Amino acid sequence: MDKYYLVVLFGGRSAEHDVSCVSARHVLTAADPNRYEIIPVGIDKEGKWSLSTSSLESLENGDFSDGLNPAGIDWDPLPELLKLRHSGTTVVFPLLHGPLGEDGTIQGLLEIADTPYVGSGVLGSALAMDKLAAKDVLNHHGIHQARHRGIHADDLPPLKSEGSIALCSNIFEDLGSRVFVKPANLGSSIGVSVADSIEDLEESLAFAAAYDEWILVEEAITGREIELAVLGDRVPQVSGPGEIRPGAEFYDYADKYEDGSAELIDDPELEPETVIALQETAAKAFVALRCSGMARVDFFVSSSNEIVLNEVNTIPGFTPISMYPKLWEKSGLSYAGLIDRLVDLGIQRHLRKRRNTAR
Repeated sequence: MDKYYLVVLFGGRSAEHDVSCVSARHVLTAADPNRYEIIPVGIDKEGKWSLSTSSLESLENGDFSDGLNPAGIDWDPLPELLKLRHSGTTVVFPLLHGPLGEDGTIQGLLEIADTPYVGSGVLGSALAMDKLAAKDVLNHHGIHQARHRGIHADDLPPLKSEGSIALCSNIFEDLGSRVFVKPANLGSSIGVSVADSIEDLEESLAFAAAYDEWILVEEAITGREIELAVLGDRVPQVSGPGEIRPGAEFYDYADKYEDGSAELIDDPELEPETVIALQETAAKAFVALRCSGMARVDFFVSSSNEIVLNEVNTIPGFTPISMYPKLWEKSGLSYAGLIDRLVDLGIQRHLRKRRNTAR
């Protein structure tokens, strides 16, 4: 078997920088050294790209901290990727959660560099990252979602003004007495809050606007939080379901990555018909949003087994407690095997696109 150059991109400029560093640590640990020459490339919070020499040393010594330091020798992506392409098969594994990594921007750069990469392409990444755009597409495909509103930060009236009070009152009238407020283009529950009063909603809108110019407000759904892992391309495979039982009011950042108080159940009790419906809906959403490679699809399931799609994540977490690798491991696909499958999918997609490109 030919050895591949596997460029693992991590860090980045988004608020999910630290999560990315933790995810990358575990991919670097699990990737088969007999199949890959691993090249860890970090992007710091100012956007500087570096060959992460500390990560290389850690890889050789088998000694990892919880995350990785993105600092190191300057690494200019376009010329460096061109050199690697001339040396052999190169695949990039972007583990850049959030904006400027999961939103199609890095994917566009890699398309320009004519380099295979893991995960969704430019359009799929951009659509899934923008929760409001994703909801429009999924609604067109008849996929049931929570009632919601989109608001631009420029349209937020001053706090405590008559306009602000009227806006918040109107939102509660439309969506119910309790709502979730989220930045439209972010993940890991960063910038997310719950509001059940006008004062709370005003603060929640301002909080979300600090992270993104577009704000998503959704009705609060009472139900179990169910996640499924999707793997593939036009005809994707879907794992069995996992369930999140938050340790806090909702599955927030601390619950996901810091205190580990959430309970993660990889074999929840669900009716067989509900599992099939979840899997079919996850595959339908994956294809509708033009996803490729991988995605984690999150749902709410009510006490009456009503299914509500929450969101689709094209670069799910790869930490030890992340549901995406856990669900595939439960299905019989090891962490290392999952990496191999994702790399193969990235190469196949790249070859297919090149065949369809006029030259």
